[in-house]
Amino acid sequence: MAGKKTTKESQTSESPAQALGNKAYEKELKRLHVELVKLQQWVVHKGLKVCIVFEGRDGAGKGGTIKAITERVSPRVFRVVALPAPTDRQKSQMYVQRYMAHFPAAGEVVIFDRSWYNRAGVERVMGFCTPEQVKKFLGAAPMVERAMVESGIILLKYWLEVSPEEQERRLRDRIDDGRKVWKLTAMDVKSFTRWDDYTQARDDMFAATDSSWAPWFSARSEDKKRVRLNVISHLLEHVPYKAVPVKKVTLPKRKIGRGKGADYPFKYVPEYLPVEGSPAKRGEKK
Repeated sequence: MAGKKTTKESQTSESPAQALGNKAYEKELKRLHVELVKLQQWVVHKGLKVCIVFEGRDGAGKGGTIKAITERVSPRVFRVVALPAPTDRQKSQMYVQRYMAHFPAAGEVVIFDRSWYNRAGVERVMGFCTPEQVKKFLGAAPMVERAMVESGIILLKYWLEVSPEEQERRLRDRIDDGRKVWKLTAMDVKSFTRWDDYTQARDDMFAATDSSWAPWFSARSEDKKRVRLNVISHLLEHVPYKAVPVKKVTLPKRKIGRGKGADYPFKYVPEYLPVEGSPAKRGEKK
């Protein structure tokens, strides 16, 4: 009997057999967060420059993965860059110019939520640039990245791979969830029918820019929890770090009550916690 036919997309996006439970996820994420704090201290201590690029289709899980990386570290060290559409002035500049302004200095980790690879992806597929501009970009990007690496920047490029079925489920979820509706843009809707075009753009991008000095790393993102743990673990393996010796902190004793607080009519925010059996309304007093 002939075997089940599988496409290239389903092979690269195959999800784990069993979804990761919340308890196991939270336990491992906590451990990895401790390591990320160590990495942060080492980056500052040694003046390292780290640049991390996240790319992938709409709904691939880039935002959630970036949030998992940054939620327990300092925003002054881990900076997230998500640039809006370019202005007319920026359109007249060298293409990568507006991204260069955000490259890391010593002691910084910069994470790009989409990057200069917009030109190879959404701009190409949606017709915001010409085929000649795409060709020039794909030829120049490896040279720019080589210059970055030779200047001392540790560059990591991640592509989050999601299946068409899971992408559709996530996009539909955004329509029905008031907390996520802002994530579904008019551009997402327009690009939804262009799966094959994005596949071709991805393949061409990999072929031209998957260099020995700045390789692409692909991560299956069918299971959001697993991909976050996988990427953080991979990141920790590819940015050399050690635990910086830290002197143990002991809080000093203090005396409270010697001074009298000001007799001021403080304006307190009303309690808004819902009462069991009777949900509280905004501003309602208990």
